[in-house]
Amino acid sequence: MSQSDDLLLPEIATRDRSALFWYTMGMLLPNPDPILKSLGKDISTYRDLRADPQVAGNIRRRKGAVKALRYGFNDGKAKPGSAQWVEGILSRLPLKKIISDILEAPLYGYQPLEVMWQKSGSYLVPLSVQNKPPEWFRFDTNNQLRLLTKGAPVFGELLPEKKFLLATQESTYQNPYGIPDLELCFWATTFKKGGLKFWVSFTEKYGSPWLIGKHPRNTPEAETDDFLDKLFNMVNDAVAVIPDDSSVEVKEAAGKSSSAEVFERFLMYCRSEVNYALLGQNQSSEANSNRASAEVGMEVTRDIREADKAIVEEVMNTLIRWIWELNFNDTECPVFCMWEQESVDKLRAERDKTLVEAGAKLSNAYFKRTYGLQDGDLIESVPDAVQVMQPVNFAERTPAVVPVDVQLANRLSIEAAPAWDAILQHVRRVVDRAVSLEALRDDLLASYADLPHDKLVAVMEFGFSAAALAGVSDVNDAAQRV
Repeated sequence: MSQSDDLLLPEIATRDRSALFWYTMGMLLPNPDPILKSLGKDISTYRDLRADPQVAGNIRRRKGAVKALRYGFNDGKAKPGSAQWVEGILSRLPLKKIISDILEAPLYGYQPLEVMWQKSGSYLVPLSVQNKPPEWFRFDTNNQLRLLTKGAPVFGELLPEKKFLLATQESTYQNPYGIPDLELCFWATTFKKGGLKFWVSFTEKYGSPWLIGKHPRNTPEAETDDFLDKLFNMVNDAVAVIPDDSSVEVKEAAGKSSSAEVFERFLMYCRSEVNYALLGQNQSSEANSNRASAEVGMEVTRDIREADKAIVEEVMNTLIRWIWELNFNDTECPVFCMWEQESVDKLRAERDKTLVEAGAKLSNAYFKRTYGLQDGDLIESVPDAVQVMQPVNFAERTPAVVPVDVQLANRLSIEAAPAWDAILQHVRRVVDRAVSLEALRDDLLASYADLPHDKLVAVMEFGFSAAALAGVSDVNDAAQRV
């Protein structure tokens, strides 16, 4: 390695070297959220927003879009059967709740989750995964997560490895805290609450008719105050006793509808901002949207769902990697993935069709397991070898003489059946763990050398030898006839 190559290895642009960064090593990074900086508060400020019905409803809807997806495990590049093992370990955990806890990260920007480990025989496996309040944690100048404790309330304690999972949304070197979506809802929700308060006052003032009392000009002030009290009681009880020379006029508040519409438009604007922030669209939740615009709006929501799904998959795969590193020396571990049932079924169907057209024979058990079919939905077919072995009946009902080459072909078909079954089982395992057609192609090419073809080679050698002997026998018979 040359001297110039040494300059490529170390990190140069660091906070310690930057002239614009005055924090020393070991100091904590402040959360750069502009709202929290202006208010001088922590991330728990956003938790109060969830008391708003619209914010809470959109959060449930957004989480529900991800939790409605199917999820599972595949071997990936790990040894066959690895996915089944890790699925058995993680099936003891409440995965739906863990997924919901991970989805707190898009709301607050980051979400730490503590993994509680336990011994299970000779293995170290997770007992539970608990989400912890994000305001308990800070990041240091190395972007490492630290816990603020009573013993270290300023700098925090550095956390041990493989103990805390960290889910983040759009975190960067400059901002390891991520970008919280509730930040985008803060002012809209705050102004909406204030606007609603003024709207209620406006409605109380101008929404009900006014009672105007009339009395003679020179009426004493005491009688005027008494008359006013009677009008006030009349609003509540609709009953009043007034002097004979006084009168009461009921007058509607006219010309104020435009003012009320201003409040309504303002509140609808705030509602729209919250919908855009949490759902990415405003069409599917407003009454004046049509079907076309609602469908377009749902497409935007699907993009946000895919981003949330990627956060869940990243955290779950980190947990699986930790399990593998703590229990096995193999670096290749199974993979957790989530998918939409309809789209993956279509993908699997196209893949299975391609395999069948290429000559692969998939069992009825595979179709039942993959597509959820019931017993009796598929007709059990008779193997080709059995069909060939059946005698051929002619009209005169005399059995046909089966040629020697056909007998040999039938015998080879029967002898090679176990070897072909072993090869197909190997191919099925490759197919089951493939997540896409491209991955299936690469896995098939990579596993070609591992196919169990020894028995098939032995059968083929026997077939070639038998064919050669049959040829010699035919030549001898022909020579004797001459």
